[in-house]
Amino acid sequence: MKDIRIVFMGTPDFAVASLDRLLQEGYPVVGVVTAPDKPAGRGRKLQQSAVKRYALEHGLQVLQPTNLKSAVFLGELQELNPTLQVVVAFRMLPQEVWSLPELGTFNLHASLLPDYRGAAPINWALINGESETGVTTFFIDEKIDTGAILLQDRMPVAADETAGELHDKLMVAGAKLVVATVRLIARGEAVPKPQKEAASLKTAPKIDKETCKIDWDQPLEAIYNHIRGLSPYPAAWTVLVNGPDTLALKIYRARPVVTGHNLPHGTVQGDKEAIMVAVEGGFIALQEIQLAGKRRLGVKEVLNGLTLNKNAHMS
Repeated sequence: MKDIRIVFMGTPDFAVASLDRLLQEGYPVVGVVTAPDKPAGRGRKLQQSAVKRYALEHGLQVLQPTNLKSAVFLGELQELNPTLQVVVAFRMLPQEVWSLPELGTFNLHASLLPDYRGAAPINWALINGESETGVTTFFIDEKIDTGAILLQDRMPVAADETAGELHDKLMVAGAKLVVATVRLIARGEAVPKPQKEAASLKTAPKIDKETCKIDWDQPLEAIYNHIRGLSPYPAAWTVLVNGPDTLALKIYRARPVVTGHNLPHGTVQGDKEAIMVAVEGGFIALQEIQLAGKRRLGVKEVLNGLTLNKNAHMS
């Protein structure tokens, strides 16, 4: 059994599950590296990352470097004397950092690598309509998500699953995989396997506002997957042209309705009970939406204060 001294690196809730599991299993976490506190909310008060809050509650030493190459940070890291570094939902690391521990630095990624390398693997797996995904641990190298694979765990994706729901499932599966990976490394039994490269690999680039805009000329299934793949964050959005009013809205939940029609794409049909948007192959029935400046509500609640024009359409 190899000597294990872990430095854990991560920022959001997704990472907390792995850190918690490591502590529950009795592995020595000698330090935690996370993002600097950031101003948030109307008062712009400094907010700690989810990982920092958890680390402080459990008496762990916390480092919050703004520059991962700074001599001060590298010195602090060396003083912790890690033999292994575990990275979950953090930043790209410079070689000076990932090459430091004797046993290496491995990362947890929420996809079945080599597919869906990048910042948003959960979102893109759903947007692309995948029926299976999973989590992967791999040794970090000089590129993004390209290092040798240690372990993978596959799982099915439900046809109506949202990004938020899949995130929570992968978070739990990922925490288990992190512990299994540490165990293998500690026993000297890890057998890293180089990733297979192919021209047709699917990628997971960062999601921006334009990515989230719905194209109502897409087929029914593609639009439905787009909506669930971005729910609840950052959320698919569109513009409702309702008579003289132009209303921006986000769509959190919808239901595909397969049927024939001759309506132009984006045509809105509705009453006091439902909002249906005509697309190729049927309708998107809106279920939960949020008008700009309003709360997220069920469609029936929204329609209590919104009258749809007979020529209403999505733009």
